[in-house]
Amino acid sequence: MTQSDPGAVHLSKQAGVAWLTFDRTASRNAMTWEMYDQLEAHCEALEQDPEVVAVVMRGAGGEAFVAGTDIKQFARFESGDDAIDYERRIDRVVGRVERLPKPTFALLEGFCVGGGAAIALACDFRIATPSLKFGIPIAKTLGNCLSVTNVARLVDYAGPARAKQVLMAGELVRADEALATGLVGELVEADAIEARVAEQAAAFRERAPLTVRAAKEVIQRVLDERRPASDASDDWIAACYTSDDFKAAVDKFVNKTPFSWRGH
Repeated sequence: MTQSDPGAVHLSKQAGVAWLTFDRTASRNAMTWEMYDQLEAHCEALEQDPEVVAVVMRGAGGEAFVAGTDIKQFARFESGDDAIDYERRIDRVVGRVERLPKPTFALLEGFCVGGGAAIALACDFRIATPSLKFGIPIAKTLGNCLSVTNVARLVDYAGPARAKQVLMAGELVRADEALATGLVGELVEADAIEARVAEQAAAFRERAPLTVRAAKEVIQRVLDERRPASDASDDWIAACYTSDDFKAAVDKFVNKTPFSWRGH
């Protein structure tokens, strides 16, 4: 598989549990537009599937959950509107994951960064191997800006201090730190994690469906009340994505050209 391959999000079902696998291993499962569309479509279909009691999301290959969005796609951006439209698109897809009315699990191995971190944070439960590296290192890589909704999600689960380490310092959170701060709920060795997640997901066959759905939706209402309007970060999204720094950072990734941050 090459970096130009659109990748795929595969759906399989076993004993009432749906498994969504991000499969683009040559690029550590970095998401293409096609993969985001497939994820959204799968969520819409699973919402209507009465046989599915829980959903597990994982990355193929064991090296990464999802290593962000494929940076090559940003080379086509020309305006602040392109940037805002992109962030709205990610908000829509990740919001679809967050609002799926079934328990969702993120099985995390290796890198879980950028868009992958956003998807994982939208899941109800995160279980990881000791190889986890979680973060949004855009201060080191692209110089862009997240939507306020994705920032809010990070603050919800990591707290303001850790969110600043992740977003401002570009630090990757290791597995033990992620467990200590509540970003993940459990660490399991790589050879046992699939069975452990399958066991926890299948246990929802024995839970009261209406209570589970009610709990998830009411908690979401609490989170929604605390979050700012979706356009609250549009000014900074447009400024960062149209900056010379962002264009140079994308060019470095695509064409291997050197650059240094200039702040404009």
